[in-house]
Amino acid sequence: MLKAIKVRLYPTDEQQIALAKSFGCARWYWNYALNACIQHYQETGKTLKLNVYKAYLPQLKVEHPWLKEDCYSAVLQCVAINLNKAYSNFFEGRAKFPRFKSKHHKQSIQYPQNVKVVGDCLEVPKIGIVKAVFHRPIEGKLKTVTISKTPTDKYFASILCEVEDGKGQSSGGKTLGIDLGLKDFAIVYDGEEVTKHSNPKYLKRHEKNLARKQKKFARKVKGSNSRNKYRKLLAKVHERVSNSRQDFLHKLSRKLVDDSQVIVVENLHVKGMVRNRKLSKSISDVGWGMFVNFLDYKLKVKDGQLVEIGRFFPSSKTCSCCGHVIDELTLDIREWDCPSCNTHHDRDGNAALNITNEGIRILSMGGGNPVLAVPRRSKTNKPKGGKASVNDAGSLHCTLRSV
Repeated sequence: MLKAIKVRLYPTDEQQIALAKSFGCARWYWNYALNACIQHYQETGKTLKLNVYKAYLPQLKVEHPWLKEDCYSAVLQCVAINLNKAYSNFFEGRAKFPRFKSKHHKQSIQYPQNVKVVGDCLEVPKIGIVKAVFHRPIEGKLKTVTISKTPTDKYFASILCEVEDGKGQSSGGKTLGIDLGLKDFAIVYDGEEVTKHSNPKYLKRHEKNLARKQKKFARKVKGSNSRNKYRKLLAKVHERVSNSRQDFLHKLSRKLVDDSQVIVVENLHVKGMVRNRKLSKSISDVGWGMFVNFLDYKLKVKDGQLVEIGRFFPSSKTCSCCGHVIDELTLDIREWDCPSCNTHHDRDGNAALNITNEGIRILSMGGGNPVLAVPRRSKTNKPKGGKASVNDAGSLHCTLRSV
């Protein structure tokens, strides 16, 4: 089992210069290899293989001696591997086409070996012993260490370790159904009652501050020290928003995972939903995808299950009492009465209850045994006829994630 721990680094001025040189070498080789791949495709119509642009390195080090002097050799090897992985993600539909890297944004390099933990420091090749703050002990065998620099000039190290696959203790055995929304971030049904968790709206809280700093930043002369100063001030506001959002999502996901063994959510098409120009900012700010990812990996640690029902399942329009499905339910209608059984429904609470029932139905059809997980965000399986298929669980695009 692989586990990553992110720690804060405090390099000295000399170490910051050495890291900047390493960042520059890795960035230069990435751009060189990517340009070579693009040119090769334009000339031949074929993709350049990994071992080809890896073989460029010895000659490049002769032509540019600073590649050998300023950067650890294994870092450049990792650049080639990561570029090959970026191409694979693009061709398999998981990511966009690889882009050229700039020195003005986040910087990172990866060390696959020879990084050691020495007390409260990290010993990094060609950098030295860098002071670090470990908020938890480093356990297992070190696999890779990724050192990054944020736009606010903070340094971090992400330490990937291989640990024994020991499952955590299961503290709760409930089945939770979660309906994700904008007014209330999460509406949770635990089999007895509905609990609503409000949306903090962190970006909206900082909009005035962002607008003020963006105006000042836009007035500065490009390349001036004043512009660089305000660039960092603006980046700090965005970093504060991001950190606040992640803190909220981590705490809420931990609370829900501790109280449950199975969590049921909808497989939302967020990329399509943000095309709504009136709701795109709110949907981007709320962080639904990140929240589901947090639920997923925390459930895996305790041997739990994350069930994702189909995105076309009418959870809001279905009566949880009699099963009647109404024709239309606009977003402004938050409460409605069932025309069949006259039951009064709260829109979100009714959706959370229906999501829970659908998840239980899917689990029962599987015979109660863990179903092999299908990677989330994967493309819909299409037969040769070209039509989307409904899986054995009976729910369109349904995904059951287990360990």
